[in-house]
Amino acid sequence: MADLVIISAFNEAETLPAVLGALTDTAADLDVLVIDDGSTDETTRVAREAGVTVLELPYNLGIGGALRTGFRYAVEHGYERAVQLDADGQHDPALIASLLAGLDEADLVIGSRFAGEATSYDPGRTRRRAMRILQMTLRMLSGRQFTDTSSGFRAFNRPMLEYFAVNYPAEYMESVEALMAAHYGGFTIREIPTDMAERQGGEASNRSIKLAYHYIRVLATLLVNARPTRSEANAT
Repeated sequence: MADLVIISAFNEAETLPAVLGALTDTAADLDVLVIDDGSTDETTRVAREAGVTVLELPYNLGIGGALRTGFRYAVEHGYERAVQLDADGQHDPALIASLLAGLDEADLVIGSRFAGEATSYDPGRTRRRAMRILQMTLRMLSGRQFTDTSSGFRAFNRPMLEYFAVNYPAEYMESVEALMAAHYGGFTIREIPTDMAERQGGEASNRSIKLAYHYIRVLATLLVNARPTRSEANAT
C-alpha cells in the first residue's frame, strides 16, 4: 500500500490546486487525503477535481480536530506511514521522501525550518521570540532540544498514527502539544532540516492578539500537563 499525505484545509481553494499539482509532479506514488475543515469557499470542489480523496467536515473543528480525523482515516484504511502537509504551499512536496526515510529510525519525523545551517524562512521577530520561549519550555520539560516545535511538516509511522488517532490535541498550535504528547508516550522523535516557503495565498489563521493568546494558552497547557522526564531512550 502507498503512503498517505494528510492535508488539513480551511478556505484554501486559492492555494490547494498548486499544492496538489506539485504532489502529482514530485510524489505521484502517494495517496492524498484532504480534510476540508468546514470551509466556506470552493476547497472541496477543487480537491475533488484534482482526483484526491476528500473528507468534508460539517463545521470548522480547527487544525487539531481535522488532523485527528486524518489520522483515524489512515488507521482505519491500513496505512503504515503518513505525512502531514500544509495546504497553503509553504511545504515542498519534494522533501516528503526525506521525512518518510527518517521513519526508519523514528516514530515521528519533524521537518525543521531551523535545524540546518541556512534557511530562507523568516517568521518575524515577535514570532521568533515566542518560538524560542516554546523551545526553552520544551527543553525544560523534556530534557531535549527541539529546533522547531511548531512545524506542521511531519511524518508518522503506524504506532504514531494509532496514538494520534485517539490522543491528538484539538486546540490551535496543537503541533507543540503533540510533540510533548509523543515524548511522554515514549515515541522516538527525530528532526531533519527542511526549508519553508512563504504562504502562497489566502491569510494565516491567527494574527497579533489572537496569536499571543494561543502562545500563552499552549505554554500554560504544557506546564499544567508536565510529567516527570523520561529517560533519554527515545532521544535521537
